[in-house]
Amino acid sequence: MMNGYDEKRHLDDDAFGAKGNIVSAFDAFPKSKPQYITHTSSGGKWTVAMVLISCVLFWTELARWWRGSEEHTFAVEKGVAHILPINLDVVIRMRCADLHVNVQDAAGDRILAAEKLTRDPTAWAHWVDGKGVHRLGRDEHGMVVTGEGYAPVEHDEGFGEEHIHDIVALGRKRAKWSRTPRLWGAEADSCRVYGSLELNKVQGDFHITARGHGYMEFGEHLDHTAFNFSHIISELSFGPFLPSLVNPLDRTVNTAPGHFHKFQYFLSVVPTTYSVGHPGALGSASIVTNQYAVTEQSQAVPENMIPGIFVKYDIEPILLNIVETRDSFFVFLIKVINVVSGVLVAGHWGYRLSDWVTEVLGRRRRVRSEGMLGRKGHAEE
Repeated sequence: MMNGYDEKRHLDDDAFGAKGNIVSAFDAFPKSKPQYITHTSSGGKWTVAMVLISCVLFWTELARWWRGSEEHTFAVEKGVAHILPINLDVVIRMRCADLHVNVQDAAGDRILAAEKLTRDPTAWAHWVDGKGVHRLGRDEHGMVVTGEGYAPVEHDEGFGEEHIHDIVALGRKRAKWSRTPRLWGAEADSCRVYGSLELNKVQGDFHITARGHGYMEFGEHLDHTAFNFSHIISELSFGPFLPSLVNPLDRTVNTAPGHFHKFQYFLSVVPTTYSVGHPGALGSASIVTNQYAVTEQSQAVPENMIPGIFVKYDIEPILLNIVETRDSFFVFLIKVINVVSGVLVAGHWGYRLSDWVTEVLGRRRRVRSEGMLGRKGHAEE
């Protein structure tokens, strides 16, 4: 009896009693000594699972925070502008001397665009392959290589980038027109027309026709067999020249099946503002440009009508604001803590539940085993 009493008296009370001062009574995180903690294989599996899930959710939250959120709003355009720049880069399968490029707007002004745009003789084979697909050399990023300057990007999401901050960054870079590919002895059977024009900010009509057709010009009539308005549009945009912006008509290839063929494009231009942070806020950055929706028509016309390429544009009286915002780093940390805490709590309950299920199933097996042994012993008697 004395030995048993001594053993109870000499138990390690430090493992069970309270420690520290009075503040330790409010401890919500009870501790145990390592010798009283049991590590199990099921607990290890749940821990690994919780770590993996926490990493995946953390990465997802980080990507969402880095990408930010986009807000699209429409408003009535308050600013009054009289000038609308237009940027054009088109290749027509006719000689430069046989083409007329003009703009006529709703104000009645007629602009001889050919005098302000650059026209370079070129070969159709340099721009289109045998299947009629836009072909220029590309680098390892898939960007078109034309010698120097900008290169159109083959993407479907605006500026070729997914995020507004990338759009704003690209829009602030200086833009240059690319060089026309050298002929290297090839015959110039096409004409590249490119450059920027300043137009009145009203409804207008931009058109490319043949020499002597469409306007009364003495002695400038072009033979009908020379008509071929097959064309490639590499750039057609409104506002500041932002070559990184991929517009609906960029990289368009249309082939005329006959000499008298008319291509018509109807454009609805919408002024657009891209902003990182709310405009006017500290550290915000913005660019102003234009987007447009297009409807295309193509048809053969009789010889008493004028063939060519006609672009009719209309300015919508609305302004589209696209704003990218991002939570502060402190808010991001709070979200990460919430996510990880939720995983830990869910994992703890899952472990407890699985441990309970395992214990219940173990008890049932032991009861069945004892019953069978009892019957066996009764039979031997």
